[in-house]
Amino acid sequence: MPKSKRNRPVTLSKTKKKPGLERKGKVVTDIKDAVEHYANAYVFTYDNMRNQKLKDLREQLKSSSRIFLAGKKVMQIALGRSPADEAKTGLHKLSKFLQGDTGLFFTNLPRDDVERLFREFEEHDFARTGSIATETVELKEGPLEQFTHEMEPFLRKQGMPVRLNKGAVELVADHIVCEEGKPISPEAAQTLIGIFDDVNIVTKPMRLLGMQMATFRLYLVCRWSSDDFEVYKEGLAQLRAGEADDSS
Repeated sequence: MPKSKRNRPVTLSKTKKKPGLERKGKVVTDIKDAVEHYANAYVFTYDNMRNQKLKDLREQLKSSSRIFLAGKKVMQIALGRSPADEAKTGLHKLSKFLQGDTGLFFTNLPRDDVERLFREFEEHDFARTGSIATETVELKEGPLEQFTHEMEPFLRKQGMPVRLNKGAVELVADHIVCEEGKPISPEAAQTLIGIFDDVNIVTKPMRLLGMQMATFRLYLVCRWSSDDFEVYKEGLAQLRAGEADDSS
């Protein structure tokens, strides 16, 4: 016999909000606050994001600006998607550019200073798996003097044809680590970055080959102020190129 609905227990305590929803709500509130406190808002895109580098930039600009990286829908809700729900007149124009790898930059800095900052910002770092190699790296047969004997097992794990010869690491045949224009494999990324973690020896990350193939760059896509709106052709082209790469 089915249970009566009348006898089912009812929980009177309030349902807790999910942490994800709370975070999104806070981002919306913070962006709306930024709209009130800063005179200019920009959409920007980027190449080879490095979180620590972005954190350093945030710290550098915290007295005059604020940077947001969040889900595009969350940022669009905060700005408004149409004249009917925008936080300030014209802000909804930014929303349609929040596609792909984009963020928001709020600032009181003059436009020329912002444009120069983004144009000159450039941070080099070691490439990650899947990044496109900017050059071909080939190691020739023979001794590898930059590597110590403890690193020989690690190098073999990365697919390098090596052996120990009288305590020295030796390459027994030419070896191509990566090729220009092709994605970097996990093994090549490890070799280029140099993370060495052996069973018997644990060291700090070492730059085995010391080759930095990734460059973290920022590009302005568009700018809003209370009396103006502008689109940056170079940044827009970069954004569209990134979207094309993601869809291919």
